[in-house]
Amino acid sequence: MRIFAKSPDGKKYIDSEFLLNAYCNGFFPMADGKDGEIHWFSPERRGIIPLDGLKISRSLRQTLKKNIFEIRVDSDFEGVMRRCAEREDVWISESIIESYLRLFRLGYAHSVETWNDGRLVGGLYGVAINGAFFGESMFSRKTDASKVALVHLVERLNERGYTLLDAQYVNPHLATLGCIEISKQEYLAFLTSALKKECTFI
Repeated sequence: MRIFAKSPDGKKYIDSEFLLNAYCNGFFPMADGKDGEIHWFSPERRGIIPLDGLKISRSLRQTLKKNIFEIRVDSDFEGVMRRCAEREDVWISESIIESYLRLFRLGYAHSVETWNDGRLVGGLYGVAINGAFFGESMFSRKTDASKVALVHLVERLNERGYTLLDAQYVNPHLATLGCIEISKQEYLAFLTSALKKECTFI
């Protein structure tokens, strides 16, 4: 199975079948900067957000009640990816963007977006395979915009019978939202179980 391919216009990307197979075996890719080499990771300690354990703070609950944001799904997937890439310590290269755009066209990659006054102000994207959703990145241009997107993601996953929300690594921001760390062995057991389920994101 090939790992990389090039489009007719010369854009390098990860072969979609290879990328999906990597997720199903507990691996995910990250690049060294915007134009750097792509590496594969399967951490010994994995971050997940239990679908029954999302923490919603009092202030976030108030934001949700105010209905400040319009929630859209898959209306600007590339826009979400490119905004997620607008940071100094970035691992989302052009090759990564091209790879996930192809998964999006195949129906595997999805975005949950928050809009305000007609502007994309927050969101997240990831990959859905059977009963697992592999969260990749999120961004926010307005207070609580990405958190609101996460709340709606968790609601959608629960409604549709998903059992795994992979967050890759725990960081202080995700920890406040209920992200926990488990061993690789535990993660692979959750993954195996989730991949046996038949769920649809859209």
